[in-house]
Amino acid sequence: MDKRSEQKAKTRIKLINAALELSSTKGFAALSLREVAQAAEIAPTAFYRHFRDMEELGLSLVDEIAVSLRRLLRNARKNSEAKDLSSLTRFSIETFIEYVNENANLFRLLLGERQGASDTFRAALRKEIDLFVVELSEDLDRLAVMQNQKLRHSGYAAEAIVTIVFTIGAEALDLPPFKQEALKIRIVEEVNMILRGARETSRVKTKR
Repeated sequence: MDKRSEQKAKTRIKLINAALELSSTKGFAALSLREVAQAAEIAPTAFYRHFRDMEELGLSLVDEIAVSLRRLLRNARKNSEAKDLSSLTRFSIETFIEYVNENANLFRLLLGERQGASDTFRAALRKEIDLFVVELSEDLDRLAVMQNQKLRHSGYAAEAIVTIVFTIGAEALDLPPFKQEALKIRIVEEVNMILRGARETSRVKTKR
């Protein structure tokens, strides 16, 4: 990479980081191009060398959040030595809370803009959440087969789990580390309740 390309890449990162920092306190939708450029220490006109507009910057942020988190959780599930759903649940949730702690601004953006003003932004977030659900559903089915079990409606179970983990996991942002253990236990128990229900439902015979 030549010096010009390297400098452009660094400036792009500065814009992304500036947007994340500012959006953590006031929300991305309330940001102006000018204040993001000012925080990144560049002229507003230079912004357009990196992004077409604020919406494109926002979509880049969504992509960065979702891809990094999905990759992290996918690798966590893949590399985990857990041989049952409960152990895998605990390991995955610990990984998720660790991510939230280390990427607070990214996660605040993800949560805040799910109900934001931009239709494009909300659609992109919904798409990424759906990908979380699909990947988790596939992993649940795979592990259930390994245990000679069957989950009914694994997609519904995965959707409920993702909702719980993202919603309750957000509380970690406002908790000191020593209080997060109780939060992890709470999430694990609620997820295990969903999994137990999915397994039990699969055994129920429909009455005629």
